[in-house]
Amino acid sequence: MEQKYFFAVDLGATSGRTIVGGINEGKIVLEELTRFDNNLIEVNGHFYWDIYALYFEIIKGLKKARQQNLNITSIGIDTWGVDFVCVAEDGSVSQPIAYRDPHTFDAMDDYLENVMSREKVYDVTGIQFLNFNSIFQLYAMKRSGNSALKNAQKILFIPDALSYMLTGNMVCEYTIASTAQLLDPRTKQLDPRLLASLGLTQSKFGRMVNPGDLIGALTPEVQAATGLGAIPVVAVAGHDTGSAVAAVPAANEKFAYLSSGTWSLMGIETKEAIINKVSYDRNFTNEGGIEGTTRFLKNITGMWLLERCRKEWGDKAPKDYPTLIADAMAQPAFQSIINPDDKMFANPVNMEKAIQQYCQQTGQHVPEGYAQITRCIFESLALRYREVFTWLKEFASFDIDVLHIIGGGSRNAYLNQFTSNAVNTKVLAGPQEGTALGNIMVQAKAAGAVADLWDMRKVIANSLDLVEYLPQDAAEWDAAYEKYLKITTPTLS
Repeated sequence: MEQKYFFAVDLGATSGRTIVGGINEGKIVLEELTRFDNNLIEVNGHFYWDIYALYFEIIKGLKKARQQNLNITSIGIDTWGVDFVCVAEDGSVSQPIAYRDPHTFDAMDDYLENVMSREKVYDVTGIQFLNFNSIFQLYAMKRSGNSALKNAQKILFIPDALSYMLTGNMVCEYTIASTAQLLDPRTKQLDPRLLASLGLTQSKFGRMVNPGDLIGALTPEVQAATGLGAIPVVAVAGHDTGSAVAAVPAANEKFAYLSSGTWSLMGIETKEAIINKVSYDRNFTNEGGIEGTTRFLKNITGMWLLERCRKEWGDKAPKDYPTLIADAMAQPAFQSIINPDDKMFANPVNMEKAIQQYCQQTGQHVPEGYAQITRCIFESLALRYREVFTWLKEFASFDIDVLHIIGGGSRNAYLNQFTSNAVNTKVLAGPQEGTALGNIMVQAKAAGAVADLWDMRKVIANSLDLVEYLPQDAAEWDAAYEKYLKITTPTLS
């Protein structure tokens, strides 16, 4: 029997790729077809994504699949969250304003002060407050008289917009819609009160679909351009974090996950949203998952701290990562501790100086040089993870037996061990390619190749060599956590 492949489009805020995956003897195998940049374009004071360039790259990937005579069963698209396009009456697609655009810098405060209160918005949506959430982007566009919004027949989130360009069908996929801060996770629909506050109605959005639903088949135009037939495009977890969490190789519900990379997302998977005063005060978010689940999580500043420092150090630090880490691990432990989510580290002119200033202001040893700074970052991240993990255990209706670390950070052995030490729980690291795996496995489920979410996770677990980390040095990490709480409590965000 000819091997069947699933075609995944995985788009991040800096780059994208097309990947094919197939299931063979209970295991999944991935092959990257193309990789490309996703560039911000600055025009007349605004920053845009080039939706047509992304569409062109998808076509290139599909052409390559055809050239390799791959038997493509379906196509699925996942992207970053919150951003969207406006579709005019004639079907033309606007270039989407990027979430990094400054037009939202004061939009959130303006909306919450003059339109609807912070408490009310959170009570409806259970979504953490970020100035670039779709609700505040739409508000900024409305108050500026944006012509694309004024003339929009439909508003489509990025994965839905690309699916529309491939199929001609307009949908609103649940997991990507949940990032907008417009969706009520109880009803699983866009909230009419929030839409009305923006002068919008449900009719401005596509029909709501869930991961695994059929969007449509490739248009004759796309078929002619790629040499492929009428291949179905399937809704996956359109939000890349939703796809990544779907790929957590857990054996049962008693797990937490840490999607580790430039940014970290730590959370649990729940059957219902958790929306109360405590989740509001701690700024947790409820985002859509597959099979009706909720991703209850918190965003944490991740390895971006070190990435910024490495750029600043230039030739003053080793270029190769293993040497940098080895030098850091040779430093004394717990000399300097920071709260990685303190506002001082949001976007400082110089990250190293910001870290030093924080330590000086909190009466600690001021780290000098790349080795001490790196050690400080690793230990502080692990201690922040412990704090959020402790909160998750309070929220969870089940015991958490294991922390799964997925994403690029799953390869960071020292930080993984520190995390296990800090949370005093077994850590399983992998997969690195969680987003692509989740995308492909949802397609496989839609095709009947796997039965459900847990069957998906079983196949993924069988396909990986997970690395296990067990807690060590409990007394030292307990003492360090007490120090962390004393230092950071006045500055927690």
